[in-house]
Amino acid sequence: MHLYSKFKILDAQICELIEEDIPSIHILFENDEGLQMQGHFIHPAPPSPTEEDSSRPRDSELIMVAKALKNPTRPIIVAGDLNDVAWSRSTRLFMQISGLLDPRKGRGFYNTFHASYFFMRWPLDHLFHSPGFKVKRIKRLAKYGSDHFALLTELSYENANQQSLETKSAQHKQEEIQELAMSKADKRKVPRFEEQ
Repeated sequence: MHLYSKFKILDAQICELIEEDIPSIHILFENDEGLQMQGHFIHPAPPSPTEEDSSRPRDSELIMVAKALKNPTRPIIVAGDLNDVAWSRSTRLFMQISGLLDPRKGRGFYNTFHASYFFMRWPLDHLFHSPGFKVKRIKRLAKYGSDHFALLTELSYENANQQSLETKSAQHKQEEIQELAMSKADKRKVPRFEEQ
């Protein structure tokens, strides 16, 4: 996993939240106007015969990150190959718990996998953001040698006076799903980069 940024990175941590050798990158960065933001970049293992027997590790990582990002004090972007479609229960639960938004909503699917099979494609690569961002453009880029297409998402931050973001509490059944997903997860922490 690699991360390149044109913005100044103030703090960075590489974590193995659920499984060893499955890293995620968590950064605190500053935009050109001096606004500090959080970036969380995750790529959980897919549920497949060659990777994982079930989706539990993937789902646990998504829920762990979502819980850590509830009620943030800074703008947040989460991105990565989540090996999950936008309409799945785990992705919807991630959005509900974290309060983050999917910029594709109302704009299209932007299927990113599989680049070689035009008749079987799914949106597995995601970007989520906290309220306050404005979507300038989303574009699936041309095939470049991977089994995934790259997804270009250009955002601008419009809400410089953002207060702590409130999220809706999950319904009882969704809380049970969340607890089940977390029951097998390590008790490692996702960096929050609190304001000092």
